[in-house]
Amino acid sequence: MPESWVNLAERIGSDLHVDLSGPGSRRAVLIRALRDAVREGRLAPGTRLPPYRSLAADLGLARNTVADAYAELVAEGWLTARQGSGTRVAERAEPPKRPRRPKPAPTRPEAPAYNLRQGQPDASSFPRTAWLAAARRSLNGAPNNAFGPGDPRGRFELRGALADYLTRARGVRADPQRIVVCSGFAHALRLLFAGARGAGGGVLRGPFAVESYGLGFHREILEDSGVRTVPLGLDEQGTRVAELASRAADSNGKQAPRVRGVLLTPAHQFPTGGPLHPTRRAAVVDWARSSGGLILEDDYDGEFRYDREPVGAVQGLDPERVVYLGSVSKSLSPAVRIGWMVLPEHLVEGVLAAKGEREAWASVLDQLTLAEFIASGQYDRHIRRMRQRYRHRRDRLVTALAERSPHITATGIAAGLHAVLRLPPGTEASAVKAAAWQGIALDGLAAFRHPRATMPAEDGLVVGYSTPTEHAYGAALEALLRTLPPV
Repeated sequence: MPESWVNLAERIGSDLHVDLSGPGSRRAVLIRALRDAVREGRLAPGTRLPPYRSLAADLGLARNTVADAYAELVAEGWLTARQGSGTRVAERAEPPKRPRRPKPAPTRPEAPAYNLRQGQPDASSFPRTAWLAAARRSLNGAPNNAFGPGDPRGRFELRGALADYLTRARGVRADPQRIVVCSGFAHALRLLFAGARGAGGGVLRGPFAVESYGLGFHREILEDSGVRTVPLGLDEQGTRVAELASRAADSNGKQAPRVRGVLLTPAHQFPTGGPLHPTRRAAVVDWARSSGGLILEDDYDGEFRYDREPVGAVQGLDPERVVYLGSVSKSLSPAVRIGWMVLPEHLVEGVLAAKGEREAWASVLDQLTLAEFIASGQYDRHIRRMRQRYRHRRDRLVTALAERSPHITATGIAAGLHAVLRLPPGTEASAVKAAAWQGIALDGLAAFRHPRATMPAEDGLVVGYSTPTEHAYGAALEALLRTLPPV
């Protein structure tokens, strides 16, 4: 008899396949299959079986064959049959217990006692109630085509809401037709440089300039795509963009090729802090116009400012020379995998081609929810609420340092979700090690330094004050103070 699998889910309420393969008569094969299903626990005690007429029709068997099989299993004690209750798996036909498998060895280190890493919002502050309400409203009002194949640009509801919000709150000159939704900043970089089909499939080529201090995995994305990164120096006015016009020599003394673009964090330089000076904002745009270069603007922490006026996006100065990149990983949660690119017109088609014809990254349901969350004003309210909370935490950190470790200064604190604690020269490595002994997760400035940076290195700790929950922040702060080097 050829192998046949019969799905009984519609009748018994759970997924189950009965194997009708093997030697013997049809009656014998059916008895063996049902007996094995009970023995292995796929038919649990008390499960009601389909009427023998229905099962016979599904299997293409004679009714008497199925009825006889049921009768024999009842006689053996595997099944019970009662008037009005149908045929069920006997309650005493318990499947044998399966041996317990040993627990796998842990593959990840234990969580630190205190997490003071940068760039992570307070997970306990996610606006669950407002998000759920937005999800319900967006789903109730969603058109049927929202549940079909997605638009590679992203849902028009979200692109429209983003255009309105970014124009109003960040000074971006945003057209919904130039916005492409992605799953985050890293995804945006991969589309721009590597494309969906691997290294070299994106729309941009190198070399590209980056800041001497920044996130290493952003540089790695570019390098893995065959794009050489050239570090730019930093000072109290931000990135030294004048270096873009110069050509550095490579290790062999040969003239290096001119950079084709630059990746910047102008609203709040990561991780050192501080906005890009107005004259340098204008200068980098002038460089891009005169050289045909491109600016990638990472609007890192653009919404979280405390002691200064809002700094608008560089993109507003020239939308055709700046790619504006953002996400909700800091403002809402990294669990909401949604980011966006506001692109110059000449890059839109190339990015869409790199992404592919169907939206395969950011969930359409999350896009609809975020669109409603923004349009209803809940996103603004959440940002304002978290801005106050993070400012209070920053103030507690600064006050504690002034009282307990006045020789250590916190910088980059006018905005953002972290502070840089400036340490005496030569003490960073020991301070990071001491923090680890105290169960504190944080990073030193050296972890963010470009390997080819030529500017003098500085010692410091990058302390994220947004990550701990509200009730845990005091203990985390106290543990941090115990690890700081003395005068």
